[in-house]
Amino acid sequence: MKQGIRLFVCVLALLILGSSPLLAQTRRPMINSVVLDDFNDPSNLWMVRGSRFVNDDLLDWEWVRAWPEALHRTEPEDVTLRSLGIRAGFNRIGYNYLEIIPAQENEDGELVARTIPLPGTAQSIDMWVWGSNRDYYIDVQLRDHRGIVHTLRVGDINYRGWDNIFVDVPTWIPQQVSYVPQRRGLELVKIVLWTRPTERVNEFYVYLDELRVVTNLAEDYWDGEQLGDPDAVEQLWNEARGM
Repeated sequence: MKQGIRLFVCVLALLILGSSPLLAQTRRPMINSVVLDDFNDPSNLWMVRGSRFVNDDLLDWEWVRAWPEALHRTEPEDVTLRSLGIRAGFNRIGYNYLEIIPAQENEDGELVARTIPLPGTAQSIDMWVWGSNRDYYIDVQLRDHRGIVHTLRVGDINYRGWDNIFVDVPTWIPQQVSYVPQRRGLELVKIVLWTRPTERVNEFYVYLDELRVVTNLAEDYWDGEQLGDPDAVEQLWNEARGM
């Protein structure tokens, strides 16, 4: 009987200690929707490249004053709303594609590819896309910390007008490691628009707006976590050296 009482007391103590906020090491999830690009600022450069049979005379992209009414019924007075408009066409039907790539200018003023880091632990990617009822679909490519690029199908755009399409980020794509610093964020490499072989590929338009990631910005807490932050460590060591 006494042994049973002692066992009950030990279990109760463990439960109390385990629920103590001072000893808890996992923070509550901080789920946020973060805008990666709202396409209102043309200085956030993008470039578009076509596959083999792209019609170079048609291929063009601009930041145009168009947006989904589901996001903005009217244009605010202090903001110029835009979307990324793309005009394209292909010379043959088939699995043609357009690569829509984040870009930056190099020293020679040429556009080169860049990536967009995804904050936190990404759970899903979504964007607003205007479709012209053609049987096309959109993928996104994400790079993990090992340099491996993962292609995710976002959705079909065989509809008319604006719609919000999204894809969940699978849990098998690694976003953390066992050693410090543990979090290893993903990077958006590109958006890819594909045409299906049964669909016409003459001149067409597509528009992109409000590219977002739903992500968990919380991190596990542990004593001395600041020493696992490379930027914080560099600052501490510079201070120690008198820099």
